[in-house]
Order: sequence, then C-alpha cells, then structure tokens
Amino acid sequence: MPLFRALDEGGGTKARPGRRGRVKSKDWMRSCLRTDEDGSVLSLTRLCLLSLADNMKDVWVKDYADNYMDHYSFRYIMGPFNLLPGDLVEELTCLLCTRKQLSRAALHLLLVPQLRRLSLELCPGLVTSALCGHIAARCQGLWSLDLSGAQQLPSKVLSETLHRLPALRSLSLAGLPCDRYVIMTIARCCRLLRHLNVSRCHLLSPAALLPLGGSASCSSSGSLSPALPALPLCSLLALDIGFEEQEGDSVVAAAYLLLSLPCLERLAVEGVGQACFLIKCRDFSQADEFTDREGVQRLEDVWRERMQGRGSWRRKKERAAADREQEDEEEEEGLSWKGYPSESEEDTSRDEGPSCSENQTQSGLILRLKEVKGITCHCLDHLGQLCPGIYSISVNIDNHEDAGARNQGSLLATGLQAWSGQLQSLSVHFPGPLEDLHPALQVAGSSMVSLTLEGVTTSPHSPLLEVIRACPRLIDLLISAEPPTTAQEEEVEWDQQDDQDLPQLPYLRALTLNFSYEHSRMKPIMSWMSLKKVLRCLLAGSPLLEKLSLVSLPCPLNCVLQDVLHVSYLLGSADSTVSPPMPLGRLQHVDLLRTDVIMATVKSLMQQSKRLKRVDVSYCWQISQLEWSNCKTFQKVQVVWV
Repeated sequence: MPLFRALDEGGGTKARPGRRGRVKSKDWMRSCLRTDEDGSVLSLTRLCLLSLADNMKDVWVKDYADNYMDHYSFRYIMGPFNLLPGDLVEELTCLLCTRKQLSRAALHLLLVPQLRRLSLELCPGLVTSALCGHIAARCQGLWSLDLSGAQQLPSKVLSETLHRLPALRSLSLAGLPCDRYVIMTIARCCRLLRHLNVSRCHLLSPAALLPLGGSASCSSSGSLSPALPALPLCSLLALDIGFEEQEGDSVVAAAYLLLSLPCLERLAVEGVGQACFLIKCRDFSQADEFTDREGVQRLEDVWRERMQGRGSWRRKKERAAADREQEDEEEEEGLSWKGYPSESEEDTSRDEGPSCSENQTQSGLILRLKEVKGITCHCLDHLGQLCPGIYSISVNIDNHEDAGARNQGSLLATGLQAWSGQLQSLSVHFPGPLEDLHPALQVAGSSMVSLTLEGVTTSPHSPLLEVIRACPRLIDLLISAEPPTTAQEEEVEWDQQDDQDLPQLPYLRALTLNFSYEHSRMKPIMSWMSLKKVLRCLLAGSPLLEKLSLVSLPCPLNCVLQDVLHVSYLLGSADSTVSPPMPLGRLQHVDLLRTDVIMATVKSLMQQSKRLKRVDVSYCWQISQLEWSNCKTFQKVQVVWV
C-alpha cells in the first residue's frame, strides 16, 4: 500500500451530483474536526505531525531499529527528517515525548543538524552516554538543551558533551550528577549561555558556582588559569544543591554571583537574602576567608569593578545598536529571548523605570533582579532596597525565626510593601494559621496573578473568602494546607441570595486545594463544613477554569459539584443569543482524590465539560470498581481510580 496517493488517482472521475455531493451540515462537519486540548481546531501542520507520530513506529523507526541502530554508528542519518525545518522536528519530538512514544530509535532519527531546541525532561531514561555522543556530533547548533532528571549520566560525559555545544543559550541539568568540572566547562565553552538550571545537583557546593561569574578556574593539572569574563546569565536556578563546606559559604557565594553577574534577573540560590544585606552594608571583610580559600577575587574588588562598570553603560548602549541587526537575525531564525534579555538589550531599556536603573543607594548599587526564590522574612527589607523591580518572589517562613508565626505574618506584610502594586507572583511556605497571611495578601494581592500557599494551618473560621477577595486577578491558585484540628459545630446553611456578595475569580485557570491526610484513614474528617461555600464560590465564579485539583477535602464535595453543574445546565439550556460562560465548561484535567464524589456526578461532569481529558477519582470511597469499569472509557476521557 503506498504511503502517498496522487490527487488524480481516482481515474479522473468527477463526483456525481446528488445527495452525497451536497454540503454536509455544520454539526456533522464540526464533529469531524479534531481539536486541541484548549478546544481550538487543529491546524493542518499539527494534523500532519500527529499522523507522522502515529506512523513513525511502524515505518521509519522499525526500519532503523531492525537494520541499522545496533549495527552501524552514523554521524548523520540521511532520511525524511533531515528535510524538515528545525521547528517542526522540535514540535514532533515534544509531541512524541508528551504521548510517551519517543523511543531510542526515534530519537536517533530526530537528532538532525537543524535542531535548535531539545528537551528530554519527560523521558530522562533515554539519556545515556551514547546518546550524548550523538547530540554532540549532530546537534552542535543547539540553543536550548534540557536533560533534567538523567541521574545515570556521568559528569565526565556531560562535560565532553557541553564542550561541543558552544551555541547554547539555555541549559537545564536539574537532578543530574553535575559537579564543579561541569560548571567549569560551561564557563569556558558555553559563552552565550543566558539560562542555567542546576537545582537538585547534590554534587555541587555553593562555591562550585563561582566560575559562572568569571572567577579563576582550576585546570586538570591543578593549576589556576586566568579567569574568563562572566557569562551573560539572566537566569540561574541552583536550589537544593550540595552542602557548603563551612557555615556562611552559601551567603558569600550568592553575594559573589550577584555582584559578578550584572545581567541576572532571575535567581534561586540559598542565602540570597542575607547576601543582599551583606552588599547593602558593604561588610565584605567577613567574606575574605571564603574568597581566599577559593582563590577568587575578594568581594570588595568585585564590588568596585561592578561600580566602575556603571560608567561604561553608555558605551555599551552605543555598541548595542551595532549588535541589533545580528540579534534580529537570530530572532528571525526562530529564537526569541524576551524572557532572558541580553545585557545590550537591557541597556537600551534602562530608562523604563526603577527596576532597570542603577540609582545610588547606601551600597551604591541597584540590582536588576525580578524573580527571586529562597528568601526569608527578615531579609525582605534589604531585598526591597537593592531590588525594587521584583515581580515574583518565593518566601520561606519558619515559626522559629522570630517571636512567632503572627510576627512573621506582619514582617511579610511590611516587606511586601516595597513591591505593592507590581508583584505578580507570590509563593509562601508558612507553617502557621492562614489568617496571619491575610494582611500580606491585602498589601500585594491586587496585582497578583499567581499565589501559592504551602503548609498553612486552617480552622473552621479561616478567612479563605477574604483571601480570594484580596486577589481578584488570580490565574493560578494553589493552597496546600493542614485541615482543621477541631470540627465545626454546625453546618452553615447555604442561602442562594448570598451569591451576589461572594467574591469571584473570573480569570482563574488552575485551582488546587490539597489537604494533608493520614494514610491509615480512608475518609478525611469533615471538620470544615463552611468550606462548601468557598468551593461554590470558586467553582461557580471561575468560568475559565481548566485544571482542578481538590484532594482530601475536610467537607462534602459531591453536593457542591451537583449544585454547580445544575447552574451550568440552566445556563446552557437558557434561550439566549449571548449566554455567559458556563461554570466547569472548560475543564481539561480534574483530580478529586479522597473525596465523597459519586460516579453519577463524575458522569455529569464529563457530559458538561466537552474538553475534559482526564479525571482522577482514586480513593473515592463512594465509587466501586464496577462503576469505574463501566465509566473508564466514557467519551474518551481517561478515568483513574484506585
């Protein structure tokens, strides 16, 4: 059977007039169109890639695996994928990864010279030493590489691979056995790198990151080599790495990176808050022991060079105009670095506001940081003075930091004042009462689009409605909490007239409310009955909701879902030319683990939400195995139950 068929293969016969030649009805045509997860009709290019993905295993992959893969070693493989543009090869690779269809043979075929981005985060098991050799030989023009999670890859192989990829702009090695020599290779060979993620690399100490800032490096013979200029890093993620050799190493290392990497906008390292205090006070003498031990410049000298560099901004601005044409050519080739602007790009926009200016402060320096992770409450004041342009921050609060949790909540509210009206994303880990965070959310909530609260404790009187009211523009809301320890005495009666007074989140697309539970207990204790009112508010007032996760709720959920689905049914059956968006109508992924939901409600949800792809009802005690077996293939929706 031929793979392709000519357009005139029908013998030139024309369609006969009649009923079959008539235009089909719009409903029939709409049912034949394939749609993406967001409900949009798939483009012709996407349809071709889906067809190609479906046929790869039985055609090209089978031929290569049977006849060539284990018998020959090719520097390049000549075949149909060499003729595809790099962006289509990238999209095809991503599609196979998402559908869990990417095999070793298929990946070999897709490693073509025109490839610019390669992400293997979803299939780290395919990343081997042999594969890295193929990547280094065939894809030397890579701009972006993600090998996150490939724990079995030796650091020596990783260094040899990165040595042959000088065009890299973005690199993720999260969770790999990356060591100091890998960082040195990156500093020497990947001179265009702007984004680096080495989080969870436990062989790295904080001091091992210093070569990124242009510090002296150690050769294989053990002698010090001259330092290269700092990398143009705009983003550095290095949380949960190895232990520091001595107490305070992480703080000094963070200060060194802040001073030596002038393009940094996104930073996630331990000790960054204390490092800002050290820079603000210019108390660099306490870091001399560390810098002498590591054989790098003292912080006083690095700070002086950074301040002297302020005078060269005008000259760099003039050079930026000459480099603009080259940058535009790169963007036309398919790579846009709007998220990680280069130093010259930043120089041309320094007049846009305080976030891009080098105004004089007590330390004489304003940092460009916009996203920061790993901050504690008592460092927020210093961070606000050095980094006025922050719009995303992650804060860790422990009860033992100061007088108590309530004091920490007030410190957080005071610290966030520096970014009031501009903060877009806030993540707080706080093992204290939810109500203690309410003042901070009143300060910064009006502009936030993403809020994450982890570890908070709740009670039947926790002001969750007030939290929603303080953040009306939220797109993502995640709350991971401890359930109330005391049960609510009486269930709050639901009055439909109260709907007008409830806050709404009209832009919300992802909602997660997860409560901790004891594995030995099948059902959570129904200790927060008034939470039903909050759930109705969130589900009925968020028509754009796409991802919903409600786990181990300390209140009944089934009745809430039935009420919201009934409202959706009434809206859908109303005779109106302009009907409002239906609640739950855009859901794609739903997790309802350890709740009292029943299968009839799940079926109603699947009928209501035409875009639904997956429903997880594991450990729902009111659902039996028989009900699940009869429903698991309902309307092509994947239903998970344990």
